[in-house]
Amino acid sequence: MIRQEVIKANIVVFVASFCTLVIELVAGRILAPYVGVSLYTWTSIIGVVLAGISIGAYLGGLVADRYPSPSTLGWLLFFSGLAALFISPMTNLIGRAEFQTSLMVRILLITTLIFFVPSCLLGMISPVVVKLALKNLEKTGNVVGKIYAFSTLGSILGTFATGFFLISWMGTRRILLIMGIILILSALIFGEFFKRKKALSTYLFILSLAFIILPLTGWYVYAAIQSEEAKPFSNPVQSLKYIYQYAFQPPLDEDTYFFKESNYYTIKLKRSIRGDNGNRLESMILDHLVHSYTDLKDPLYLEYEYIRIYEEWVRWKAKKKDSFKALFLGGGGYTFPRFIEAKYPGAEIQVVEIDPEITRVVHQYLGISENTRIRSFNEDGRWFVMNCKEKESFDFIFGDAFNDLSIPYHLTTKEFAIQLKALLKPDGILLANVIDSFKKGKFMPSYIRTLEEVFGKGNVHLVTLSSDYDHIGISTHVVIASPQPLDTDDFIKFIRKEKGKEMTSHVMPQDRLQQYLRERYWVILTDDYVPADNLIAPIFEERFGYHQP
Repeated sequence: MIRQEVIKANIVVFVASFCTLVIELVAGRILAPYVGVSLYTWTSIIGVVLAGISIGAYLGGLVADRYPSPSTLGWLLFFSGLAALFISPMTNLIGRAEFQTSLMVRILLITTLIFFVPSCLLGMISPVVVKLALKNLEKTGNVVGKIYAFSTLGSILGTFATGFFLISWMGTRRILLIMGIILILSALIFGEFFKRKKALSTYLFILSLAFIILPLTGWYVYAAIQSEEAKPFSNPVQSLKYIYQYAFQPPLDEDTYFFKESNYYTIKLKRSIRGDNGNRLESMILDHLVHSYTDLKDPLYLEYEYIRIYEEWVRWKAKKKDSFKALFLGGGGYTFPRFIEAKYPGAEIQVVEIDPEITRVVHQYLGISENTRIRSFNEDGRWFVMNCKEKESFDFIFGDAFNDLSIPYHLTTKEFAIQLKALLKPDGILLANVIDSFKKGKFMPSYIRTLEEVFGKGNVHLVTLSSDYDHIGISTHVVIASPQPLDTDDFIKFIRKEKGKEMTSHVMPQDRLQQYLRERYWVILTDDYVPADNLIAPIFEERFGYHQP
């Protein structure tokens, strides 16, 4: 009998710990469209979950001493399951809320409101299990040791299963739905509700009530997003659709025709605005940011101005060469690689995109043919650069992996810049797009100064979309570096001759750039010290109206 209780205890803590780690890892992906993926995000998630488990363990010990029965365990499993089910609609609801706080506080608040209660309830389970399993005090150490061993095993398997398999297979919200069902069914089994009619009736009543509240919560989110009054139960079939779509799926508008949660991003494709030529554009959204606009009928169409800056510099350099080699660190929607392939038949194009799902999507939906000359490498950009052959050298390296909040910091450091310089031809150029506040930003000055440490002052340039520097706010800028001095006067003369006053690139004069750097806070970014998340946080706060306390 004692052995049976111990086996039951091991199974329960395994399930609870497995679900806890699954929920913790899912938290990072499900929050990404609302707060990005940054050091702040993971710090908040880990801290909140650990706080929930810790407080839950304390409360669970009090409950275990007062109510040491299987029904107590059953109710904890049951309410843990319900809490897991409510994570998805709560994320849809709370993730869109505006908190007039700093970015760190906002992320912490959102994470706490969504994940603290489920973590706390799951943390209460282990003390109750231990209490129920300790029937023979002579074997306390053996019993507790096995319970914690199985608990840790559940955490380990939950971590590997989620990170390596579950998210890419079924997506975050379906995972949460399954975890909730597992916990609810575990409550029915291990709470021994079948033995007591009253407990079983209460269990079924609360469960039914929860599945009424869930779709109502989902509908509320839908109505808020659509900004319209709706009658949630006017159509039974439509109501069932809302239960699933808005309680257990992310809120998607009618223009979204593709949604996928990969191991790296939440990927959405939308039918978007029409471009200047009147054609419809396809937009790719990774997490919370639109990364590209693609015209399927016209590969030469460029919507983003920073890509037009890229195009001007390529055109200037390409006037002297029939062919060239270009390396892209970050693929996004492959808009500019597709442009180069169409305009420059002799160009050799390599794209390093860490997410194979993005590469698959652009081939299937965004106009990259099976016979493309674009070679894709699905690996980390720094790993690719480190392992490039010594004879490999490029005319252009495009750094297109930065966005406004989620910055792969290891691609910003001095050590990486040294590796990039080694891959450039003597007259090659590095071009990197940086989203930052021109007046208040701290990341862009730091990145420029870091490149100057490697390429030298005078060999690094800042290209903006306007020369009216007093009125530039948050924008996408292009930082350009070369092993040799660039003749920017010839570049300006050449582009103006072709485009006149419609020139997109505004090259900041070197004396003005050095003055800009002297007036700004900056640090040299190294592998040992690269506070990218802290440096970039002010632009998120400025863009969305948050403020430092």
